[in-house]
Amino acid sequence: MKKTTILMVSMAAVFLFTASCDRSHLQQAQVPVQPGDSELDREIRRVMEKGINLEERKKQVPAIAAAFSKKTDPQRARWLAALCYLKTLGTPFMPMDMAEIALAETGEHGLSGKAVSVKGAAGVWQLMPFRAKTHGYSRKDLEDDEKCAEAAVRELLTKVAMAKGDLVKAKKLYCGVGPQADAYEVRRRQFRKQILEEMAKLSKKKEAQSTIAQAL
Repeated sequence: MKKTTILMVSMAAVFLFTASCDRSHLQQAQVPVQPGDSELDREIRRVMEKGINLEERKKQVPAIAAAFSKKTDPQRARWLAALCYLKTLGTPFMPMDMAEIALAETGEHGLSGKAVSVKGAAGVWQLMPFRAKTHGYSRKDLEDDEKCAEAAVRELLTKVAMAKGDLVKAKKLYCGVGPQADAYEVRRRQFRKQILEEMAKLSKKKEAQSTIAQAL
């Protein structure tokens, strides 16, 4: 686990900026995340996605980490950003999709894996235990960031099916329906905007560094 954590954090630290995602990638689904994925499983997904949108996925990570760092410490921000990347490999989702959900769900609670809502939803991605169970995860598993991320991806996949491929609607359904879901959707969009702003900052910084390097 320690080696895996170091690998993920290192990966997140070196990723660069990319353009935002849209619904077009819903047609690029590969193999859904499975409980207990091994490093080999993940490597297979990385190979499968080369030439599709792998580079776009990688480039979103630094902006996600920057947005997360406003809610938690930098190391945890990088760790969770890396999970958003790794756990969406082989799925129709981009890292940003999971990042904005995490921020909307537990951003005000420091993106804590111990966060529990008044209704009993748990983990960074706030799944109800009975929903997690349908995906093969226990209530205790939701306190594990990796397992919670996997369960969240699988839950969002079910919402996409319910929404007949409409990812925006699926994200709202992730929270539910009614006034609470409406308020959640407002927060989610705000956090998405925040991540996009971080991406723009990173892009400008990269351009400035390139200009300086060319002038030397």
